[in-house]
Amino acid sequence: MVKHSENIIVGVSIGDMNGIGPEVILKTFEDSRMLEICTPVIFANAKIVSFLKKSYNLNAFIQGIDKLDQIVLGKINVLNVWREGVNLENGKLDDVIGKYAIKSFQAATTALKNNQIDVLVTAPINKYNIQAEDYKFAGHTDYLNEQLEGDALMFMIHEDIKVGLITDHVPIADLPKHINSKLIEKKITTINKSLIADFKINKPKIAVLGLNPHSGDNGVIGKEDDEIVKPSLEKIFKSGIQVFGPFSADSFFGSNQYKNYDAVVAMYHDQGLIPFKTLSFGEGVNFTAGLNKVRTSPDHGTGFDIAGKNIANESSFREAVYSAIDIYKNRIEYNELTNNPLKKASGKV
Repeated sequence: MVKHSENIIVGVSIGDMNGIGPEVILKTFEDSRMLEICTPVIFANAKIVSFLKKSYNLNAFIQGIDKLDQIVLGKINVLNVWREGVNLENGKLDDVIGKYAIKSFQAATTALKNNQIDVLVTAPINKYNIQAEDYKFAGHTDYLNEQLEGDALMFMIHEDIKVGLITDHVPIADLPKHINSKLIEKKITTINKSLIADFKINKPKIAVLGLNPHSGDNGVIGKEDDEIVKPSLEKIFKSGIQVFGPFSADSFFGSNQYKNYDAVVAMYHDQGLIPFKTLSFGEGVNFTAGLNKVRTSPDHGTGFDIAGKNIANESSFREAVYSAIDIYKNRIEYNELTNNPLKKASGKV
């Protein structure tokens, strides 16, 4: 059964508190209309969040709680994940702050696993200061992939464009040894399933970009596209998934070809994210597709250069909340329809 409005519990990890994460979180939920569509739970410390709220001249009421069964619907809840004070310094890369960012994220992930929150929206972290003995992950996605069911995929989403990645945080020098048929098939299958279940697109059309310039130019500029990518796409197409390519990446977006497809699959991080962030105008969302739970985040980083100046734009974070709620509802509807096929045909359960 689909939850109604404020009954949807949105868990929020605080991110790096020396960055713009707390600012965009609080600015998003300062708008009382947001509390009509969900109930946020920020995993942090109520006193610190209240202090940050005052520093941004915001007026929203903060509801401090010590347990998740104390959540007050329609209010900004802050779960006290820790009690001690923390020394904050805007824009500073601090290992201690990194530890609190991960403490918040891990607590929120546990709550997501235990169905104590419905979706998770993560504020930005710094990949350098989060490294520790008990946390050796490049970011959020790899940890979620270990903790939750499924195979995680980085899926950048916006109303006008969706971009999935075959590889994400992989050095350019290592790309060729990561690109293989098994990985391509797995990622494209995940994207296809997500477009159907998470975005209500019945028969998705998926475009795939080539690895090399001009998709290899028939082997003149690299052989991977001819020997790995093309055969993989042919196999996937024969399985019933509408996948096309590989397309030359340099002209694909400028010519507006992307508008003919429901999603574009890039071979590596910058190949996909540079055009995505250019075209999404600061309102893009990072969605972790392929898992049994919903997690989104804004498409920007910690913003150390503008932290504490009260000028951060919350648009991407707000869109991340909207997207998480929409995907959550779409999945429930999809599961109900697939579990009750007669309901779709007759309108009856």
